[in-house]
Amino acid sequence: MNEGEGLRFRRLHRPRVITDELPEDRRKGSGSTYSGKVFQVTLLSLGGFLLLPLFVVVVILESPVQPEVFSMKEPPLMKGCWESNLKLRKAQRLFEDQVLGPESIVNIGDVLFSGTADGKIVKLVGRRIHTVTRLGKPPCGSRDEELNCGRPLGIRVGPNGTLIIADAYLGVYEVNPTTGETTRLVAGGQVVAGRKLSFINDVAVTQDGKKVYFTVSSSRWQRKDYLNLIMEATADGRVLEYDTVTRELSVIMENLRFPNGIQLLPDEESVLVAETTMARIRRVHVAGLNKGGMETFMDNLPGFPDNIRPSSTGGYWVAMSAVRPNPGFSMLDFLSQRPWIKKLLFKLFSHEVLNKFVTRYSLVAELHDGGVCTRSFHDPSGLVLAYISEVHEHDGSLYLGSFHSPYIGKLDLNDV
Repeated sequence: MNEGEGLRFRRLHRPRVITDELPEDRRKGSGSTYSGKVFQVTLLSLGGFLLLPLFVVVVILESPVQPEVFSMKEPPLMKGCWESNLKLRKAQRLFEDQVLGPESIVNIGDVLFSGTADGKIVKLVGRRIHTVTRLGKPPCGSRDEELNCGRPLGIRVGPNGTLIIADAYLGVYEVNPTTGETTRLVAGGQVVAGRKLSFINDVAVTQDGKKVYFTVSSSRWQRKDYLNLIMEATADGRVLEYDTVTRELSVIMENLRFPNGIQLLPDEESVLVAETTMARIRRVHVAGLNKGGMETFMDNLPGFPDNIRPSSTGGYWVAMSAVRPNPGFSMLDFLSQRPWIKKLLFKLFSHEVLNKFVTRYSLVAELHDGGVCTRSFHDPSGLVLAYISEVHEHDGSLYLGSFHSPYIGKLDLNDV
């Protein structure tokens, strides 16, 4: 080995200084790990902070509704008599932005009468609006004020020319259309046969005026909570009879799911009742040998029926403000078997938001005995007429009421 090779393999032994510092590469790794842990902890804390209210809502907060499971048939196909069209879009709007929620309509001669969302009974003469009376007390205008303001719904003309009115909260009234004098026949909110009259809806009166029949949609929910009633599907609705001579009040039928519109048949021994939640119309016997009996007049409607009124051809007009499209998707049909979703929705959203889940679609149908549909008029998406509640036929035209819209619709039958 030469000197150069010896120098090549020689190692230098330098003294090592021991310190508390880590090598540079280890310092970098440690700092990265620490920062990552801080980020993870921060992210988890933030997520927990955001999810905690949701957890409280979903797990701890009690739902205002206790839905029942019920089954509905597959909706009928929208064909034949039910085939979609645009005929309702030929209607015109009357008194737009002058009346709010004219639920039900009657006429005495050519003068129309209706009840509005601000608790008034109004008379419509030509283009003028006159207030006949107010059943409740102001202030009016909000959902929570309805209890004192009142909410007139069904309205009829009695045999002596007076108006018979069903107010959702205040009761059943007789009103003189000329003087505005009011007489309460049935007090709302009272207990009858163990259940409250919490949500009075529609009314019908015999030709002699001795019997008044009316629907009570629920003993649990009031009108302002009608969406709760629909979603809960509670079978606590009833049909009652008021005898104007003896002043006796009796229950004719009970355990209905949201009984809504009511219409006497010509023989006055039975009434048709719209059972809204079940998308069907029942025939309830109110007099004669079959009094207290009930059968189905028409089942599995393509929409959810509201008021029922006679047509000039001997049939009945039925108004529907929401449909069960087939082909298509019906939210209410879907939820009927899923009460847990209903509970969750009511925990998370307000009534205003939940209403937007139901697609607007206005449908008017004329039905005849045997539950036969003879014609129907549609306005998909409710572009011209929305939230329709009733069809009142007069002098060749249909006057369409609404539980929410700020107008009355008028459709000339010659145009359809």
